[in-house]
Amino acid sequence: MLTHFPPIKPYTTHELAVDDTHTLYIEECGEPDGIPIVYVHAGPGTCLDPVSRQFFDPEKYRIILFDQRGCGRSKPHASVENNTTAHLVEDMEKIREYLNIDAWILFGGAWGATLALVYAETHPQNTNALILRGVFLGRPRDIDWFFGSGTRHFFPDYWDDFIKPIPEDERDDLLGAYYRRLTGPDDLLRMTAAKAWSTYEGRVATLEPHPRLIAHYSEPFLANTLARIECHYMLNNCFLEPNQILDNVGKIKDIPGIIVHGRYDMITPLDNSWELYQAWPASELNIIREAGHSSSEPAIVDALILATNRMARGLPGTA
Repeated sequence: MLTHFPPIKPYTTHELAVDDTHTLYIEECGEPDGIPIVYVHAGPGTCLDPVSRQFFDPEKYRIILFDQRGCGRSKPHASVENNTTAHLVEDMEKIREYLNIDAWILFGGAWGATLALVYAETHPQNTNALILRGVFLGRPRDIDWFFGSGTRHFFPDYWDDFIKPIPEDERDDLLGAYYRRLTGPDDLLRMTAAKAWSTYEGRVATLEPHPRLIAHYSEPFLANTLARIECHYMLNNCFLEPNQILDNVGKIKDIPGIIVHGRYDMITPLDNSWELYQAWPASELNIIREAGHSSSEPAIVDALILATNRMARGLPGTA
C-alpha cells in the first residue's frame, strides 16, 4: 500500500491580493520545472496542512497550494465578505496567471472537488486533468444529506451533540440558526457553535474512529473558520445552480479524471461520484471498500498517490 511522500517544505511562498479585501497565501513545493498541479483544499473553510504537500512526487510535480478566501494564512481571517464560489474560481485563475502556468492538473477532495470541477467547467482550456476525492456536487439534496436527512441516521449520538447548541424552536432552520450564532457578537455562543459544528464533521469523516482528526477539527482557530465559512456556503446552496456541475459536465468530457471515493463516506455519499462518473466519459472511478470520507484514511491515501503517480506518467498503467 502506498503511503505519503516524505515531508517537504515550500521552495517559495507568495501573498497575492485578489481584490481590495482578500489576500491569498500561496506556496510552491517540489520541482519548479515539474508538472503543474494545484491542491484545492476542502471545506469550505479548512486550510492547508503540511501533509497536503505529500500526495505528489516532488521530483516530478510543481505543487501549488493556496488557502482559499478567509482560510488559514489568507487574510482577512474567517471573512465571508465577497466570498462565493465564483470568487474562488476566479482566484484560482488569478493564481495560474500570476505563476505563469499555461494549464495545470487540479487535485481536490470534497469541497475541493466541487471547486475543482466548477473551475474546470469554467476554464477547460486551462485544465489538463483532475484528481478528485469524495466528490460533493453541491446540490440542495447533498447539503440536506449532511445537515438533515442522511448522516444523522447513522450517527444519532453525534447528531444530538451537533444540534445541542440550537434551541428546539430554531431547529427547523438549523443552518440559519447556526449562522446567526457564528456571525453574532457573542464570543461564547460563537465558539460553542463553531466547535459543535466542526467536531461533528471530524467525528463522521472516517470509517474507524480517528481521535487526532477529531482533536484537529476541534481546535478553535480551525473550528471558527470552518464553521463560519462552511455555514455561509451551505446556507447559500454553495452559490451554485441546483444541478450546475452535472449540467455543465459536457465542457470537460474530454479532460481525463480520476475519482476516488470511500464506499462508506457519510459526508458526501458515493452517489455524488457515481453520477459524475456516469456523465463524464473521460473519467474513471475507484471505489475504496475500506474507507469513509477523509483523505487521511490509509486506503484513500494509497488510491490518491496511485492516481498522482499515474498522472505523472501520462495516465496508463496501474503501478
